Amino acid sequence: MQHPKYERTVVIIKPDGVQRGLVGEILRRYERTGLKLLAIKMVIPTKETAIRNYYEVGGDAWLEEVGRKAKAAYEGKGLKSPYATNMENGKAIMEANAKYLNSSPVIVMAWQGNSAVGLVRKITGGTEPLSSDVGTIRGDFTLDSYVTADLDKRSIRNLIHASGTIEEAEKEIKIWFKESELNNYRLVQEQILYDVNLDGLKE
Repeated sequence: MQHPKYERTVVIIKPDGVQRGLVGEILRRYERTGLKLLAIKMVIPTKETAIRNYYEVGGDAWLEEVGRKAKAAYEGKGLKSPYATNMENGKAIMEANAKYLNSSPVIVMAWQGNSAVGLVRKITGGTEPLSSDVGTIRGDFTLDSYVTADLDKRSIRNLIHASGTIEEAEKEIKIWFKESELNNYRLVQEQILYDVNLDGLKE
């Protein structure tokens, strides 16, 4: 079993995060936990690449689950989903997400550290900013909601995409980065975070 300290995840700062000048603040939130930045780039994704990031990683099961969650969110607010099936809803969300990622530059990052996938998602907050916890990136820096996004027939503007599982993260890394772009280096703070005996700290 690989040590959890080597777990990797992908974070994409979406167009709203870039356009609102939040790149530095978002980076700081992840960096100060002790996560190590392995790679970072600014790109305008093609629509095809954006769709790959969603569909190639999750497939039909992802579409079905995203559609189910969207339907539940509607029902939780006493509303009816405009889509007949979860799959139709999921496809509409994927298309809207891909169109949005393709609209402007994004920042794509690969991070590594102890339980990186779960940690990043905790720091990022829930998918819907309006109901996301205070103290998370989405809860602190934006206010969009499913209802507003659906009324406007667009993707929800929640600043960030973050890998959902370790398996998804490894697939996403291959979509966005060549192996040569992932930097393997020792971060000084890793000695405090991971070394068992803290050897070599005393002068």
